[in-house]
Formats: sequence, C-alpha cells, structure tokens
Amino acid sequence: MFESLLKILKENRRTLVLPEGEDPRILEAAARLKADDVLDPILLGDVKKVEELAKKHGFNIKGIKIIDPHNYEHFDKMVEQLFALRKGKMCKEDCISNLYKTNYFGTMLVKMGLADGLLGGATYSTADTVRPALQIVKTKPGNNIVSSCFVMARKRQDGSDEIYVMGDCAICINPSEDELVEIANETARTAKIFGLEPYVAMLSYSTLGSGKGDSVDLVKNATAKIKAQNPWYHVDGEFQFDAAFSPTVAKTKAPNSPVAGKANTFIFPMIEAGNIGYKIAQRLGGFEAYGPILQGLNAPINDLSRGCNADEVYQMAIITAALK
Repeated sequence: MFESLLKILKENRRTLVLPEGEDPRILEAAARLKADDVLDPILLGDVKKVEELAKKHGFNIKGIKIIDPHNYEHFDKMVEQLFALRKGKMCKEDCISNLYKTNYFGTMLVKMGLADGLLGGATYSTADTVRPALQIVKTKPGNNIVSSCFVMARKRQDGSDEIYVMGDCAICINPSEDELVEIANETARTAKIFGLEPYVAMLSYSTLGSGKGDSVDLVKNATAKIKAQNPWYHVDGEFQFDAAFSPTVAKTKAPNSPVAGKANTFIFPMIEAGNIGYKIAQRLGGFEAYGPILQGLNAPINDLSRGCNADEVYQMAIITAALK
C-alpha cells in the first residue's frame, strides 16, 4: 500500500515536524525514518533531554534537526507572525505563551514554510493538534471544514493489498449537505494519493429511493450537488453498503449505477455511522486502519492516537508527508 506514497516522497523530498520529540515512540520512528531515508524529521523539545532519551533507548538520531522553542533564534519573528495572524484574537503575551508549546510552535514552522507538514497527538489531544492548525494554517480555499478519513487495508490471499477509504469517521459529527460534499471531495483526493481510482459511494440506509427520511434526503441532496459540480471522480448514491460493495446486490438494487458494486471510497452520513463502520471492518474484517487522516487544511497535519506505537508513528509520518 505504501508504494505509491514512497514514490511521491522519493520524487519530492519532504520535511515533517514531530512536536513530541521527548517521547520514546516518536524518537524510535524518527530514527527509522532517517535511517530509511524516507523524509527529513524535525524533533521539537529540550535538545539535551531528547538526545539523552535517544541514547538511553539506543535510537540513532544523528543528523536529525532538534529545535527547542525556548531557545529558537527566530522566536521573536515567529511571535510577530502569529500575532499578525491572530490579531484581535490573541494578544502578544498569549502568542509567546502558545509558541512555547510545541504544538503551536510546530504548526508555525509549517506556516512559515520551514516544514512541509506536522504529525502530533502522541501526547497531545486531537483538539490540541487541530486547534493550532485551524488558527494558523487554516482550511484550503473553497473549504469550510476540516474532515477526516481512514484508509483500511488488508492482504489478499495472492499477497496484493485490498484498500478502501472511509470518511468521515472522526471529526464531523453531523455534517450538513454542503459539508458532506466537502468530505466526499477531500476523501476522493486522499484515495487518489493512495493509488486508488476513486469510486465514491454516498452511504445511507436507503438505496436510490428505497427508504425515506431526513438523513436519506441529506445524502441524496449532497450527491446531487456533487454531480452538479462535474467531479473528476465517480460518485453515486444514496446506497446501502451492500449495494455499494457487492456486484451481486448491485445488479438487483442499482443495475444502472456506475459506482454500485465496485465502490472503494465510502462516505458516511454522520460520524456515528462512520466510526462504527470502520471499527467493524477493523475488528471483524481484519483490516488495518490508518488514520484519522485530516483533510481540508492548507498543509498536511495529522493526529496520532495517544495509545500509538512507533510503527504507527512511522506509517502515519509517511502518509502525512505524502499528502503535501
């Protein structure tokens, strides 16, 4: 699954900020990323503490840039830029206080063009990762929200990867029609980065009018809005999951659909359904779940689970850097 991502990184060298540089999991992943020559990590934290911790655990971080916000030579310039960005919303003292925190400091490195992306959340909460991103990096032109998706992958018997993308399962609780449109558009772009030709199914408990209800209308109307935009990807709905996934069911429920029976990208009508859906695939279907991958921001910024291990940090670092 990572072949297409590594190809992107090989063709375009990327730099990734890791705000929690004093965490052993982060150090282990950073050492592996450097050793594999995948990307250039930047570790944030007290330089002495980071180096001592790496030495204690046997991680070779030689050559990796380490920045301590409390001893950064361009700190004053960074404060002025943040103050200008948050004028009227954050006083200068608050800017200084926040920039001593590695989540804000790292996000400003991305904003200033000194790094291509950021991966945090090993110790920070999701809110502490997303908030600075929204305040500093902001959403892309034409986007009003940050959404998320999970990439689900498992090995087939022939050794090839079976990959699907599911959104939104972690950020948008009850999206509106227009927000569902954004989620679908961004999730299709993420699927493309992972080497998929997106066939996007807008999910519901109804298939093309078989059921009634407000949430059915929500999905139906969002799908119509996407189609009116003449999207670059294949999209259809509303679909029950079986009609979207199974060619056999699709022949009965949606025989004329260009997506039914071959969908690889699934858009849920609300976070409750999405969160349940991806976890069922993970636990009963044996899929690995990569994410949540944040979408809609001006730069790639992603959130880790606080229960993550070094392997997950390594994988999410590659994913994040490839999203640039």
